[in-house]
Amino acid sequence: MVTTQFKITIHMVSSLDGIIAKRDNSVSWFETNDHYEQGIELTEQQTNDFLKTIDCYVMGARTFEHALELSGTYGWAYGDVPTIVVTHRQLPVERPNIELYSGDLEILVNERLKPKYNNVWLVGGAMLAKRFIRLQLADELRLSVMPIVLGAGTPFFDHSGYEQALHLKAVTAYKSGMVELWYEIKKG
Repeated sequence: MVTTQFKITIHMVSSLDGIIAKRDNSVSWFETNDHYEQGIELTEQQTNDFLKTIDCYVMGARTFEHALELSGTYGWAYGDVPTIVVTHRQLPVERPNIELYSGDLEILVNERLKPKYNNVWLVGGAMLAKRFIRLQLADELRLSVMPIVLGAGTPFFDHSGYEQALHLKAVTAYKSGMVELWYEIKKG
C-alpha cells in the first residue's frame, strides 16, 4: 500500500530579477509572448489533474486580498480547495472553504494541516514564505521564473539574514519561456 507523505510546498512566480509583485500589483507580466521551442506545454487536462493533487492552500493576507481582487476578472483561482489565510486582520470571507488563521505557524502545521492534508501549497506572500522556511516548516520550493526583468517591486528574497541549503529536484522549461525550479528544502 502506498502512503502519501505530508509536505508543504512553497510556490512562487517571479521575474528573472526575483520580483514577485509589481508596485501596482498588476499580473500582466505573467503572460508572455516568448516561445521556447524545446520547452514543454501542458494540456489543460494535465494542469487540472495536477491541481487536484493539492489538498489545501495557505496564503498571507495581502495575497488573499490580491486574489480576491483578481477573482472579479479571472474567477477564484483556488476553486473549492480548503484555503487558510494567515492574518491578524478581519478580512471578508465569502466562501465556505476559506478560513482565517492568526496563531502560531508550528501549531497550524502540526495540529491543523498534518492531520487533514497531504499536499499543502503555500502560494504567497514573500514574508510568510520566509517565516515557513526559517521555522523549517516547508519541505519544497517551486519557483516559476518568467522571462522578464521587472526592475522594481516586491522581491521574493530580500536580505532575510537566513541561509538555507536546497537540493535541486527538477528543472522544467516550458514553451512560454517560463522555467520552473523545483527544490527540496534541506532541514537540520
